[in-house]
Amino acid sequence: MPRPRTLAEPEHGWPLGWGASLVEFRTHLAVERGLSANTSSSYLSDLNHLAAWACGQEITAEALTRDHLTVFLVSQQAQGKAPRSLARMSSSLRAFLTFLRMEGGGGAGPEAVVKPPRPPRILPRTLGESQVEALLNAPDTATPLGVRDRAWLELLYASGLRVSELTGLPALSVFLDEGFLKVMGKGRKERLIPFGASAEHWMRAWLVLRPGFKPKGGELFLGQRGEGLSRQHLWRLLKGYARVAGLRAEAVSPHVLRHAFATHLLDHGADLRSVQAMLGHADISTTQIYTHVHQARLRTLYDQMHPRSGPPSADG
Repeated sequence: MPRPRTLAEPEHGWPLGWGASLVEFRTHLAVERGLSANTSSSYLSDLNHLAAWACGQEITAEALTRDHLTVFLVSQQAQGKAPRSLARMSSSLRAFLTFLRMEGGGGAGPEAVVKPPRPPRILPRTLGESQVEALLNAPDTATPLGVRDRAWLELLYASGLRVSELTGLPALSVFLDEGFLKVMGKGRKERLIPFGASAEHWMRAWLVLRPGFKPKGGELFLGQRGEGLSRQHLWRLLKGYARVAGLRAEAVSPHVLRHAFATHLLDHGADLRSVQAMLGHADISTTQIYTHVHQARLRTLYDQMHPRSGPPSADG
């Protein structure tokens, strides 16, 4: 029996042809499907678990059957994988088997992957409007760095950008007079996002100061040496401003501001399709989770405010 590789080893090191198949699949994800490095890494991480299991059973990728895939997923469940992780793993398996079929390989196709139980819906954490206001006011705008940070905080909340989209946003993608951004999102899909007067004000203030940072590239937001802000740097700044605003640092992240953007739009009457387009969701079902947040907040408000929301009194 060949020695199973550890999951830390590169995918091209797997025996029984698995290595070549996974390397080709990685190229397919990046070149043909245009997926980001993070998404491709998630697929390959799941498939490394499959390769480890299959190599231990001396099964090639082309020899996989429905029964093999079911046994594998059951084994992952027995190891304590959460329903959400199993759902993602099943999606990775289907994508891989679809690729093998496209390449003319035999064995199981994507239909052989048993659909896992639907993971429980987890409502995204968000912030109230007063909490967001406190966060936006946290930077010291008497300093150039404070103006920069107020500008990206305003833009993050005004546009619902992903943190990777914000850090990589070129200055030339911002159209201040027209009031919108041009963003290259997941799968290299371009979208236009409007923003409001407050974000415009602070971005104009930042753009006056930006040349003084001696930009090394075209990114809109820069560090002190002129380099683009990294995700890690932006996260650290955001946590610090959360504390200044009197918020729990662990409850605040760039994604929480993205959730606040979507939830507050719906609170003020935006339609779901418009929010979907601004968030860059390919599927409306992804955006629909915000309607549950919206409904939950309406329920809480009703229970607090309506005089007949409590249990009936003894006299009816």
